[in-house]
Amino acid sequence: MPSNQTVLFGLGEIKDLGSLEMIHTKIKCPSSGARPQFKHTIKEVPVFQLLLSIIFTLTLILPINAGSQETATIVKVIDGDTLKVYYQKHEENTRLIGIDTPESSANRKAEKDAKRSGQDIKTLTDMGKKATNYVKTIVKSGDTVLLEFDVKHRDKYGRLLYYVYLPDGKMLNEEIVKAGYAQVMTYPPNIKYQERFLKAYGEARESKKGLWK
Repeated sequence: MPSNQTVLFGLGEIKDLGSLEMIHTKIKCPSSGARPQFKHTIKEVPVFQLLLSIIFTLTLILPINAGSQETATIVKVIDGDTLKVYYQKHEENTRLIGIDTPESSANRKAEKDAKRSGQDIKTLTDMGKKATNYVKTIVKSGDTVLLEFDVKHRDKYGRLLYYVYLPDGKMLNEEIVKAGYAQVMTYPPNIKYQERFLKAYGEARESKKGLWK
């Protein structure tokens, strides 16, 4: 390398954090063979802004360890596949992974389901109410349960995604399918128990349980 040649390392800007900007670094390579000296220049930014940006980004991209279990308390059964729980000192709307029950009220999803299935909304919402009532026979406000998370731990609506275990060790998600009140609906990457759910669904349909009577 010729004497005093300047080498530019373009580190660029970390714009997605909105908090840290790296400045291009120049390295002088003397002809004497001495080791080059590296200099980095970082613009000073408010620490609070930096921390908020990092925490927000990590919340979006880093899931709770798949397979980890956390204790929660049932607050309310919202419908057949959605509960409100008290978890880590907050109330959270939570969605059971891998299953789908009919809507219990006439909303936009119920309209879509009716159009797709060819059934009227009233029939579907009646089925949804039956599924909700079934879940209410299994869990009630104040019950302590275990939540098991998969790879992704929140959906696009901000709801927690989980498998819930009852005090007797049974998985609520699977029990609802077994009883014939839900169909299987899995979205990658949360597919850990997909085969179990499909088996339970097939048995419920064959036995004409719950909504399949």
